[in-house]
Amino acid sequence: MGAPALVRASRALTAIRYGMVGGGPDAFIGPVHRMAAALDGQFTLAAGAFSSDGERSRRTGEELGLDPARTYASYEEMVRVEAALPPDERIELVSVVTPNHLHFPVASKFLEAGFHVACDKPLTTTLEDAETLCRMAAEGDRIFAVTHNYTGYPMVKEARERVRSGSLGPIRKVVVEYSQGWLATLLEGEEHKQAGGHKQAEWRADPSRAGISSALGDIGSHAHNLARYVTGLEVESLFADLGTLVSGRTLEDDATVLLHFAGGARGVLLASQISVGERNHLRLRVYGTQGGLDWNQEIPDRLRLMAADGSERILYVGGSDLSARAQAHTRLPGGHPEGFIEAFANLYRNVARTVRVKQGSAKPGPFDDDFPTVQDGARGVHFIETAVKSGRQGGWVSGSYEPPAAAAASAV
Repeated sequence: MGAPALVRASRALTAIRYGMVGGGPDAFIGPVHRMAAALDGQFTLAAGAFSSDGERSRRTGEELGLDPARTYASYEEMVRVEAALPPDERIELVSVVTPNHLHFPVASKFLEAGFHVACDKPLTTTLEDAETLCRMAAEGDRIFAVTHNYTGYPMVKEARERVRSGSLGPIRKVVVEYSQGWLATLLEGEEHKQAGGHKQAEWRADPSRAGISSALGDIGSHAHNLARYVTGLEVESLFADLGTLVSGRTLEDDATVLLHFAGGARGVLLASQISVGERNHLRLRVYGTQGGLDWNQEIPDRLRLMAADGSERILYVGGSDLSARAQAHTRLPGGHPEGFIEAFANLYRNVARTVRVKQGSAKPGPFDDDFPTVQDGARGVHFIETAVKSGRQGGWVSGSYEPPAAAAASAV
């Protein structure tokens, strides 16, 4: 059995030249972005500033086979040189995969120079910066994607369609959990630093680089985005209990957030980095008046549907009874595992199609705009700031928010 037609057809398009900021030695997410962007042949890596250390950036570019003249010692040099190149040579999009505190300065510089942007989450460390990026993207008419990759899974898209079709009835309850155990000890502490350190733990626990939150900023933002994407519901108010359970840690490593959604639904969001034994446990459950659904990222190829009479049904990736949206983002016949990188690749593929439509070299498809935008990123930053505010005050706070208009409409 061959690959879905949408994937096969996409290979006829001219590859988009992109550059990357971040993603150098010892990075986790940068290589994931590079693999995902390359998967469909719609992007080609043409330039990069992979580290704030010029020599480390040069070595990464060399390992990736880049022209040494297109491997830069800083993002400032990269944007200046790339913008001066002829239009048919310069990059068209930049992928920002740095620690959080650099998202805004990097993205804003490239937007100002006229480039499209794909940025890792959270969008920025402050809402003011997030809103600035919304306005810059709109004023420059630039595509700006935020890589909440879990929305790229086929069965998440199926869950979205099931909720939006009304088959569950009006939504009453949303439970979303993202639990990990990797920060159950003080990996960022001096003892570990003396033994070589843990790069991810060190910057994620540092307010000057991570921002005002660790657990919510890192994984709670994914949980919030996933719940919004599937249900279409916005938070009206919330009550957050934030805790720092590991002695010596500066930011929170555990969070429980009660949610009141527009329309009356209630919810709870759990985000924990100290749940010993958990690896990457992202789970979403949605309950309506007529039924419910349950999706687990660690078994992403199936969606559990629950009926009011107590019966249940399991849907699998590749099934003929899935929605057109889910099938358009399925790459292999049922039974062949698709996962984390493929979900990222679905976002990059949709971004590529949207860029080509804007450039006039492709006609729009039905799901091209199905990726998180700068507005979705701003909503995530607002959620983080609001939850931290609630945690400090110890009470309910308003969660209502509408970000500035963006060039590309939100997929939610």
